[in-house]
Amino acid sequence: MIATNRRAVLAAPFVALPALARAQAWRPPGQTRIVVPAAAGGTTDIMARLIAQFLQARWGTPVVVDNRAGAGGTIGTLEVVRARPDGTTLLLGNIGPQAIGYSLFRNLPYRADQLAPIAGTIRGPNVLVVHPSVQANSVAELAALLRARPGEIPYASTGVGQSTHLSPVWMLQLMNAQAIHVPFRGSAPAQVEILAGNVTFLIDNLTGIISHIQSGGVRALAVTSAERHPLLPDVPAMRETMPELASYDVNTWFGLFGPAAMPPEAVMTLNAEVMALLALPETERRFHELGGVPMIGTPEQFAAFVRSETTKWAEVIHKEGLQLDAG
Repeated sequence: MIATNRRAVLAAPFVALPALARAQAWRPPGQTRIVVPAAAGGTTDIMARLIAQFLQARWGTPVVVDNRAGAGGTIGTLEVVRARPDGTTLLLGNIGPQAIGYSLFRNLPYRADQLAPIAGTIRGPNVLVVHPSVQANSVAELAALLRARPGEIPYASTGVGQSTHLSPVWMLQLMNAQAIHVPFRGSAPAQVEILAGNVTFLIDNLTGIISHIQSGGVRALAVTSAERHPLLPDVPAMRETMPELASYDVNTWFGLFGPAAMPPEAVMTLNAEVMALLALPETERRFHELGGVPMIGTPEQFAAFVRSETTKWAEVIHKEGLQLDAG
């Protein structure tokens, strides 16, 4: 399990000193590109830009963010899988294409072993929100509305295969309810639709939609984590709301990956740099604003975490009988 407590945050730079000293000799041979497999504006994009700005200042060489949205994050991921493994092309991945996708898509054009997990960045719950006009002030009331109009009510996601797609799928299955899935290419366009009232509900990353909850643009009904979140203390955890949802527990996460054949010294350097970014007080403040916590750990710890998430979602997907074509 990756440690996320403050003691680990403070200790990690000292534990890693010998490796860091060796790894600091590595620098990218040219401009670095961080591919974001989602549209601009969402949490994946936010994390990539934080890292790009930090690395560019540390290295004195350009680090750019390249948004390649579509196909549940597989388009951007495939581009990194096919890239030269010299450390100049990286991926800011997430739970969708880097865990859920391996079981969800029957013809996924890449394998897990074609990516090198480098470092986790942030994790946190998703949150179920509705447009303020929706006549549902609780999860139970939303369930009643959905059951009364099976297969008629639209909900948005940030893309097929993302946690914002599988989170409501699991919820609906447990509720014994149906709704119409309307996928978008990223969090920002999905949020535009729910803010306009064109869809009824959305389960999005708390890190990406917290500002709209606070402004009243959407109404939060539940967080997907096992416990309530300190930024929304009056919003229940999903599993509190209905007996049918007692087993519900979902957190989303984001992290840095590269092509599998990257030099070990590049992986070590990049992990050390991300850990240095996560240890900054301003990063801690930013993560608190976003509703997430840092993911502190070595490349090996991050890889083990990703494997455990892949196994978890495989069980959910197979149990639900879900299978889609990539692309």
